[in-house]
Amino acid sequence: MATIKKFEDLDVWILARQINLELIPHLNKLKETRNYELGNQLDSAAGSIMDNIAEGFEREGNKEFIQFLAIAKGSLAEVRSQLYRVKDRELVKKEEFEELQQKCLLLAGKLGAFISYLRNSEFKGNKFKEKDKK
Repeated sequence: MATIKKFEDLDVWILARQINLELIPHLNKLKETRNYELGNQLDSAAGSIMDNIAEGFEREGNKEFIQFLAIAKGSLAEVRSQLYRVKDRELVKKEEFEELQQKCLLLAGKLGAFISYLRNSEFKGNKFKEKDKK
């Protein structure tokens, strides 16, 4: 397995960004229909997924990374829930809703698998490399 040097190379971050990009037209529609609060909540939660993955990676320790990945997964659940609210207000087509939900579920699975991998890894993070050598 190749060593990832920057968070932009993480599959989970890339998928989180794709979800954010796919939400843009829906966020615009929420603005147009004066559903500002829901739009702001959805935008914030979706951004939180990407941001927590990035921040956790940059902490350079598995325990902290796992914590931030768990927060990202929680934000992802928030996005999924908010998408139901958008659907219930008939502001998204059924097919678009289902496609977004499937991408969210895919990302949730990938985040869960990544968390499990990190928990079971003997490598504890770059900030511990020097300590491990001594």
